[in-house]
Amino acid sequence: MNDFWNNISRYPRFFISSLVGLILIIVTPFQNLFKIKKFRLVLIIFFLLFIIILYNIIMNMIGL
Repeated sequence: MNDFWNNISRYPRFFISSLVGLILIIVTPFQNLFKIKKFRLVLIIFFLLFIIILYNIIMNMIGL
């Protein structure tokens, strides 16, 4: 029974480490693009546009 609770206590650590690994894998290509000067402006504009669109979608969903 002790092994059972030991295994259950490992799941949150596994979930957090998997989530951090996934975020790092997703962010790495953008980080490499950010090093190239001509893509830097495009990446910043894309990120700002993404935030504005996401904000508008959420505001329309809650009816404000």
